[in-house]
Amino acid sequence: MVALKQLSPEGIPSALSKGERYRLLGQPWEAENIYLDVLAISPDNQEALVGLLLALTDQFEQGLPGAVQRAREVLSRLHDEYERAYYSGIICERRAKAVLRQGMLGAGHMAYDLLEQAMSWYEKAELLRPPGNDDVLLRWNACVRLMLRNPQVVPASEERYEPYTDR
Repeated sequence: MVALKQLSPEGIPSALSKGERYRLLGQPWEAENIYLDVLAISPDNQEALVGLLLALTDQFEQGLPGAVQRAREVLSRLHDEYERAYYSGIICERRAKAVLRQGMLGAGHMAYDLLEQAMSWYEKAELLRPPGNDDVLLRWNACVRLMLRNPQVVPASEERYEPYTDR
C-alpha cells in the first residue's frame, strides 16, 4: 500500500493558505485533503480544524454519506465556545441550503427545521461574540432572508390528514 507523505511544520502556513484557496475555487475535496495533512502533524491546529469543517460543509450538496457527522466531529475539537456555537449554526444552515437545492419531498419543512436550529445556535453565539464581530448577525439575517425568499420553507403542519373513505 502507498503511504501518505508528511508535511513539514514549516509548510503549515502555506498549506493553510492553499486550503483556503481551494475552498474559494469551489474545490472542497482538495481543501479537505490539505487540512487533513496539516492536522496529521498539528492535530490541534484550530485554523485547520475550521477550514476542514467548512470544506466538509461545502460538500453537503453532493450528498456524501457521513459528511454531516464528520463536520460535527471536527466541531467538537474547537476550543472556543463562541466558535463551537457559530459553526454549529453554519452546519445547520448549510444543510438547509443543501436540502433545498436537492429538492426532495418535504424539503421545505426540513429546511425550516434546520434554519430554526441554525438561528438558535446563532443566538447562543451572539451572547459569546467578541466585541465588533457581527458575523453571527450576518448569518442570522441570511437565514431569515432564505426563509422569506422560499415560500416552501415553512414548519410542518400539525394537522392530521384523514383520507376519505365510503365506509
